[in-house]
Amino acid sequence: MATALITGAAAGLGAEFARQLAQRGADLVLVGRTRETLDTLAAHLREAYEVRVEVLTADLSVERQLARVVRRVQDRQHPIDVLVNNAGFGLPLAFADNDIDDEVRHLRVHVEAPMRLMHAALGAMRGRGGRIINVASVAGFISRSTYSACKGWLIGFSRWANAEYARDRVTVTAVCPGFTHTTFHERMGLPPGKEGIPDIMWLNAADVVREGLRDAARGKAVSIPSLRYKAIVALSRVLPSGLTASVARRGRI
Repeated sequence: MATALITGAAAGLGAEFARQLAQRGADLVLVGRTRETLDTLAAHLREAYEVRVEVLTADLSVERQLARVVRRVQDRQHPIDVLVNNAGFGLPLAFADNDIDDEVRHLRVHVEAPMRLMHAALGAMRGRGGRIINVASVAGFISRSTYSACKGWLIGFSRWANAEYARDRVTVTAVCPGFTHTTFHERMGLPPGKEGIPDIMWLNAADVVREGLRDAARGKAVSIPSLRYKAIVALSRVLPSGLTASVARRGRI
């Protein structure tokens, strides 16, 4: 039976990945910062789907706590078959207005943590096979501050790694949703639907995860849920970067 490790599993897309993978019979390792929330989710998943659920509390911006998660991914006695790099957060201000220590912590969670976890997972999965899912964003195709840059790195690295490690039966997929109804915006003090974004642009978390898992199973390097965001990404490749950056300032993806 497969085992999936999910970071940022306490809420939002992470919790939805946990639910859908449990529905498919996968055992789980839930990683997050809040033990109580993780324990509540774990108890629900055990009861609802009769799967094994392990809880691992860690702040991925703290080196020694990230190291604990890396060691769990490297554990060949209890192997991880699916790694979902989902942990992340947004910053409320423009780069020059944010505290630089917050920006560095942001970079650690969005780039360093998934890079270290992917390195650990590849070491354990090569030859045996496995899947790595990196939750990126449509923002990765658009010029906008460090969040966009971090997600752009994740997309580019996933494309390369998916091709490079296909010979080892490991797939790497960057899932790139647009505006999605989760608690992400609320944690930034920006409630969903309050940013001047039309209702039609908002996605449902269950749909994002369902399509992301489907594309990962097909071995796709990049998954962009919904036709409307596929069209936006296609347009972003031909429009001037200044224009796309101006549009992107209207909200947080």
